[in-house]
Amino acid sequence: MPKLLILAIIQSALLSAGQVFLKFGLAKMAPFGWNWQFWQSALLNWQFASSGICFGVGSFLWMYIIKHYPLSMAYPMVSLSYVFGMISAIIFFHESVDLVKWIGVFLIISGCCLIAK
Repeated sequence: MPKLLILAIIQSALLSAGQVFLKFGLAKMAPFGWNWQFWQSALLNWQFASSGICFGVGSFLWMYIIKHYPLSMAYPMVSLSYVFGMISAIIFFHESVDLVKWIGVFLIISGCCLIAK
């Protein structure tokens, strides 16, 4: 089912983009508190809003996926978000990734390809 794999890649990329936007947005927000300053920093933060949009679109795509594909095939595809998350950490946050993590990424991708067949 190559269509499932394509949809899962898009959905996982949206989830990862949401996490990246969230991390950037939280860095610009006031410290958490039940006060106007915190909520104003959240509501006026475009990165925080972008994270919500990515999560929302990803959730609607997830609903489409689980409606049209067996859950036993669809759910393991969510693990692709770990792959995108790690790549995003390297690109946007300049984190280093060791060989063991790259082996894990290879295994996740291999598993998703096997499940999608």
